[in-house]
Amino acid sequence: MATTHKKVVIRKMDRDSVNGHVKAAFIADGKVELMNTSGNVVTIDLRDVKGVYFVREFGDSESLTRKTFPSRPRIEGLWVRLRFRDNEVIEGMMPNDLLQEGSDGFSILPPDPGGNTQRIFVPRSALAHITVLAVIGEKKAGRRGRRPEDTLQVPMFT
Repeated sequence: MATTHKKVVIRKMDRDSVNGHVKAAFIADGKVELMNTSGNVVTIDLRDVKGVYFVREFGDSESLTRKTFPSRPRIEGLWVRLRFRDNEVIEGMMPNDLLQEGSDGFSILPPDPGGNTQRIFVPRSALAHITVLAVIGEKKAGRRGRRPEDTLQVPMFT
């Protein structure tokens, strides 16, 4: 049975972190609500949060093994570079439709799809700067190589 409570590690601006579980709607009134691993409900001001890391397993999960893409990403969306207020820089992919994003922050997919971190929610208040590096669209259908012959051109050397 699927659960609506997701494992997260919340990294705070003061470099502290909190492990726990969140519901699908985890932001209310400018606060993040989670149930920590002890079973207590904790609320943290969104302005104190650096990132909500959705992870597979707890542990040393909030540290990304790779913070930038080694080459152009293959999935479609916006390739972005985020610079936090403490000058940490990470890259990620986010949907090309910004209407899907809430007013509180952005969700990005990290550069290492096989890593422990599956997704990161970054509050707007944690960012100093965001740069769109590329807009990556879906691949166009069609054949490469030989062009279709132009039937309107009169042959000259036949």
